[in-house]
Amino acid sequence: MFTDFKFRSPLVMAAMLVCGSAFAVPVTFFGEDVNLGGPNAGALPAIPNSEAAEAAFLANLTGVGTEDFEGFSSGTGTPLPISFPGAGTATISGSGNVATGFVTGGRYPISGSNFYNASTGSFSIAFDAVGGISAFGFYGIDVGDYGGTLSLALTTLGGDVVNLDVPLTSGTSGSTSASVMYFGFYDQSTTYTNISFLNSSTGDVFGFDDFTIGTADQVTPNPMPVPGTLPLLGAGLLALGWAGRRRNKA
Repeated sequence: MFTDFKFRSPLVMAAMLVCGSAFAVPVTFFGEDVNLGGPNAGALPAIPNSEAAEAAFLANLTGVGTEDFEGFSSGTGTPLPISFPGAGTATISGSGNVATGFVTGGRYPISGSNFYNASTGSFSIAFDAVGGISAFGFYGIDVGDYGGTLSLALTTLGGDVVNLDVPLTSGTSGSTSASVMYFGFYDQSTTYTNISFLNSSTGDVFGFDDFTIGTADQVTPNPMPVPGTLPLLGAGLLALGWAGRRRNKA
């Protein structure tokens, strides 16, 4: 089995968003650990990139709650009432159920024993927090190993829809089975009442775990760059300084 680790810096992703618009929101975080062991691959022994993305996302939040599905019996289906201690409650609707342990096909829990096993098709989460939510993050397991893609449709408090594509690696015929990714976002200008998970494949099943939400008062952006990006930032500044010196001498 060969495992490919990827991590896309939240700072870099935020910078890419800002390049597109001076007021670009939301700020997104993504990390991925790609398993290239094929359709019979087991669970990854480590997921450093996904965990790093989660840590970077959580560093911008305080007092948030996470639903890990440990309070449900295996097989519990939708509508599924879920809770986020300190942050509110929500309801999952659509196709899917709570699953336990490793499921043939490459899906498994990230924490504890349970996870949400999304059947073919899409599902949505309706949030009960007054005024909506401002942050959301989750783990995805075995997503896109048969070419499927994942996007989120965020319904704002005013009824508009904001679409976010999750930049995961898509496989073919189970080539990236049992891969793990983490995706999260926060938004300081808009709140959301519903999130729909849109699976482009009608023949694939995705796993999800550790949903985290945050309300507007729980979003406290960390102004410091992610440590791993500091050398890159320093190198960029040095390059700019050197270019300036060359221009001055010309």
